[in-house]
Amino acid sequence: MKKVLNFLKKEIMLTVAVLAAVVSLFITPPSKALIKEIDWHTLGTLFMMLCVLEGFKQENIFEPVINFSKKFKSMTTLSLFLIFGVFFTSMFVTNDVSLIIFVPLTILLFKKGDKEKYILPVISMENIAAIRGSLLMPFGSPQNLFLFGQSGTSVWNFMLHMSPLCVGSAILLIIFVMVLYRKNLKEEFNTELKDDDLAKLEKTGNAKNAKQIMIRKIAYISLFVMIILTIVTRTKFWPVAVAIVIVVIAAVNIKLFTQVDYVLIFTFLCFFVFSSSIASNPGISTVLQKAVAGNEYWWAIGLSQLISNVPASIVLYPFTENFSGLIYGADTAGLCSLIGSLASVINYRIYVREYPKNGFKFIKTFTLVSWAFFVIVVIPGFLLSRWKFF
Repeated sequence: MKKVLNFLKKEIMLTVAVLAAVVSLFITPPSKALIKEIDWHTLGTLFMMLCVLEGFKQENIFEPVINFSKKFKSMTTLSLFLIFGVFFTSMFVTNDVSLIIFVPLTILLFKKGDKEKYILPVISMENIAAIRGSLLMPFGSPQNLFLFGQSGTSVWNFMLHMSPLCVGSAILLIIFVMVLYRKNLKEEFNTELKDDDLAKLEKTGNAKNAKQIMIRKIAYISLFVMIILTIVTRTKFWPVAVAIVIVVIAAVNIKLFTQVDYVLIFTFLCFFVFSSSIASNPGISTVLQKAVAGNEYWWAIGLSQLISNVPASIVLYPFTENFSGLIYGADTAGLCSLIGSLASVINYRIYVREYPKNGFKFIKTFTLVSWAFFVIVVIPGFLLSRWKFF
């Protein structure tokens, strides 16, 4: 029992999701219709993505990126590389995975180069880069994956509508970096990473058979391409894709299934139950419909500060009339607080593992940098939310 309580304390978002699902079942008793309303397609796609991206991490698919970082000789160029490394990779491998790749690298590089004073502002900007870079693609973040699946819009239309936010954020991030190093834009960075330093970023070591490593890498990359095609084409045969992922991973590395983030999947499931139950209750549905409709942007930002942007998107979608307002709000909410985005929580966890006593310091710097960004983009985002997707 103690272990269960400790686990629930650690996974606050899951705890909230479970409680919300349980309470909602008293409002609307479970039924076949409720089970049918759960978005199994999104859950299946999320499972596939998490499996393959875990394989990417274990097999160091991004090792060339890590090695390339050693070439930069100034703090400005190195910081831009790290921040935009997160920005662009988050579009394809989700915002949390991009942070898992680049934040430990940033900490290691800056510690070795005696530049620790820049760690917090740079990883805070990496957090912004993960949130704002990932919004361009339907599969850049869990909430985009869900909302894209519900919308019925094309990938190109989705990208067209999200591109102003993405491009504007990229320009603003460059300005933020220039402000950070305003006293000396050419401040030198000198460090030599050794093989044992880089090994700290790797979870699998080098003892594996080279042929096995290559087979696994090819398998994971091939599965990733298949998953992207499954998302883009909206094929009704997505269960076949899920089966293929399970069979291939079982063949090349069955232990990988024990490393998948099932907490996130189960959290999604609980919030789907909660959302479906609430939407099925006529009284609550009517109230929320009147309150949310026309105010989706602000509701998405506000509710995300309580339950994060992924579950907020799931809860609000059934009552949404302006899809643009919901997705723009959900993709802006992560700039307000740690709770606003699960990616921010992951960033926090990575940092406090290295600096256990600096949790408050992280929150302070993260909040200052994120709010500086949020204040600039929140009104343009609201104005853009009037640009209808369809």
